[in-house]
Amino acid sequence: MEMSPSQSPDKTSGKLSIVGLGPGSEMMLTGQAVFAIKNASIIIGNSFYLDQITSLTEGKQIIKSSMGKEVDRAKESVRLAETDNVAMVSGGDPGIYGMAGIVLEVLEKSNKDILFEVIPGVTAASAGASLLGSPLSGDFCVISLSDLLTPWTVIEKRLHAAFSMQIPVVLYNPKSRTRTEQFMIAMKIAGEYLCGTTPIGIVKNASRDGQKVHVSTLGKADEVEDLVDMHSVVFIGGNESRIWRMKDDIGIITPRGYHTKYVY
Repeated sequence: MEMSPSQSPDKTSGKLSIVGLGPGSEMMLTGQAVFAIKNASIIIGNSFYLDQITSLTEGKQIIKSSMGKEVDRAKESVRLAETDNVAMVSGGDPGIYGMAGIVLEVLEKSNKDILFEVIPGVTAASAGASLLGSPLSGDFCVISLSDLLTPWTVIEKRLHAAFSMQIPVVLYNPKSRTRTEQFMIAMKIAGEYLCGTTPIGIVKNASRDGQKVHVSTLGKADEVEDLVDMHSVVFIGGNESRIWRMKDDIGIITPRGYHTKYVY
């Protein structure tokens, strides 16, 4: 669905598409995302994500930027969209820890009447959950452990609130080269509300080269800590979650409640 902000005297002729690329594989791009990229004359985004869609960007103007340049990237996309069809690409879903928020804030402050759209993508929680089985069948919570934009004291409060509900929790940005302690702090907080046999799943590079999936338990979190990095998403089950096995496959399932009403 295309939307336009309130009419203003500064009417422009361009268009801005904020496009979610999903986890990285072109097979997991939505048809709407592919259409927007193919119909844009300018593609702008982080180099890591642009390198994943080279087959769709041939012959287009490509503007690459690095991590930490999100505000500059947003400003540039709005400026270019005054006259051109611009696709701002974002990993996963642009509205979930992606570029949509900052781009729309910049667009709002610019007072430019630019036609825009936000195109959803498969977020890391969905991509990782599919590889584990069905850990997020009902209510769940997603929290980022990155304290770059959110103070760690706030994140800790959110972790306590989330784990106290005893529903599955997904951790984004669980560990980096310089931020090494937060993951185990989060596991300790989880242990205050959940038993040690609670399943945890670690999915690294979901739907990308180097994909790895590992299932363990909360009580053994320290044994799998080395598997966790910024390319990983961590799933901590709720009080009803359990490890699921089918022949050689192992994963996590969180029953939604059908077993309480139906015989199967």
